[in-house]
Amino acid sequence: MNRLIPLLAVWLVVAALVVAAPAWAQAPAPAPAPATTEQVEPRNLSVRLEPQQVRIGDPFVYEVVITHPKDHRYELKVPQETGDFEFLDQTRQRQDGPDSATTTFRVRMSAFALGSVAVPALPFDVATPEGPKAFTVPGRTVDVTSTLSPDAEGQGADLFDYKPPEEVPIRSWRLVLTVLGVLAAALLAWVLFRWWRNRPKHVEVVPTLPLDVRARKALDALKAEDLPSRGRVKDFYFRLSEIIRGYLGERYGFEALECTSSELMASLRRLSTPGLPEDKLMRFVSESDMVKYARADASADACRDALAFGYSLIDTTYVPPPPPQAPDNAAAPRVQ
Repeated sequence: MNRLIPLLAVWLVVAALVVAAPAWAQAPAPAPAPATTEQVEPRNLSVRLEPQQVRIGDPFVYEVVITHPKDHRYELKVPQETGDFEFLDQTRQRQDGPDSATTTFRVRMSAFALGSVAVPALPFDVATPEGPKAFTVPGRTVDVTSTLSPDAEGQGADLFDYKPPEEVPIRSWRLVLTVLGVLAAALLAWVLFRWWRNRPKHVEVVPTLPLDVRARKALDALKAEDLPSRGRVKDFYFRLSEIIRGYLGERYGFEALECTSSELMASLRRLSTPGLPEDKLMRFVSESDMVKYARADASADACRDALAFGYSLIDTTYVPPPPPQAPDNAAAPRVQ
């Protein structure tokens, strides 16, 4: 009986909030304060619009070329409010140099206002060794012309402007959902507190498996999915290429996942790679690129041979690390 009284009181509060929610929901919620992130400046910046003058509704390309340190990574955040523009798609391409990297973004968009229209600023998330930072490319202007001929207005083919937006009142249950969320969070906090007090004191640390074991387990999982028989040859080669690149990068100590095919082979030739079947690896890289990017087809036998190459690559190149040596002053075993 003592436990039912608090639960009954909680449900009475929730019922009262549901009844009063339509009146309370009319009050606008305060906007959260935006979080500030430290800005970073690239080494060089180039911005270009192609073309400079477009017709209303026609797509154009907003190209941004950023030169930055090699340990920085730029990712474009599409603005939530695009105004008179529509973002269609974007591409990202990175090229590493000796002491810096160049990342090129090509954003395709279209405008729906006439005249000299300001393109929205492009915000970027920047991952650096010091932590996440931000960078913003200021907006540019593009000349937007009409799709009608100059004498269209005289011939009666005028354009009508867009109707301005109107406010539409909508019943909101935000306050009720907020209260229910607070109650659920309080219940979850109480459960977590009980678990924290009664948690097991001994935590077993699972050691990391060796590289060859992890790579073979990934190949076994890919083999079990049997993607080629399900018509997913392209997905099969993407997964297999990622496994092999990840193995080579960890085995020889370089960033293989970010390299192009030519950069991958060039990096391996600069390193000491005893036992590496370079010709077979080059053949596999070319074959996987044809399937992934040129839409080439691959037979079931070719997929099976490519998977077998992954296993043989591990067998011929992996060298187990030497066992840890005992210190010089370690006690010798006693003779029985």
